[in-house]
Amino acid sequence: MQGITGREGTFHTKQMLAYGTRVVAGVTPGKGGQAVEGIPVFNRVRDAVEKEGADVSCIFVPPPFAADAVIEAADAGVKVIVCITEGIPVLDMIRVAAFLKGKETVLIGPNCPGIISPEKTKVGIMPGPIHKRGSMAVISRSGTLTYEVVDQLTRVGLGESTCIGIGGDPIVGTTFIDHLKWFRDDPETEGVVLIGEIGGTAEEEAAEYIRSEFDKPVIAFIAGRTAPPGRRMGHAGAIISGGQGKADDKIKALEAAGIRVVLNLSTLGKTAMEVMGK
Repeated sequence: MQGITGREGTFHTKQMLAYGTRVVAGVTPGKGGQAVEGIPVFNRVRDAVEKEGADVSCIFVPPPFAADAVIEAADAGVKVIVCITEGIPVLDMIRVAAFLKGKETVLIGPNCPGIISPEKTKVGIMPGPIHKRGSMAVISRSGTLTYEVVDQLTRVGLGESTCIGIGGDPIVGTTFIDHLKWFRDDPETEGVVLIGEIGGTAEEEAAEYIRSEFDKPVIAFIAGRTAPPGRRMGHAGAIISGGQGKADDKIKALEAAGIRVVLNLSTLGKTAMEVMGK
């Protein structure tokens, strides 16, 4: 846990421990030798890796320093990095993307709620009680919409295998396609819910991948259908510009790939039941 001694880092460390996540070390430069909830704090990520065997990092570091925190974790050999931090400058993320190129490290985020496998473990800020072990994977660009979808999937009895928030910034570590490739071969995942939003072309690219290579049922929802061009809607990456990123274009691409697109989010749980034949 990078940034474990900060208010948010400490709070969510407690939440993850309560959920059953094994947190072996924290990192805050200058505070090595302290402990949080009995967890040793180190000055460097490399020390946490070498002394405690840490192989996943969750980053709660302020925006000006978060990019360096990601790079430090990757350089120390951390395999999975979940960056919760919102507001990292785009130029900083360009530097991160260049550093990670060719490395085995998987970055989830930034500006994301993290990842959770219900009733097993979570790395991030997701509210554990709404999740229930089940068969639906959720991949989302939106944090709060993820919680709404998860609540519906839980209430209708489908539950979730794993939920991942990929982040809503213009540059993120992993895409819909990256996670779809993993879920394609996951025996616990029978179907997938994609939560997209205006801006960029991630949904259109995912649609093409699903059409050609993904054979499990997929349900999708696109946020921001009423957003005017040029207006950012919540996330830094959620903006329509240059003739790209419109909700209608994304919906058309998804439907053309045989994906069931839900226009009213309140019906997603019911629609998922229909698509899954339950």
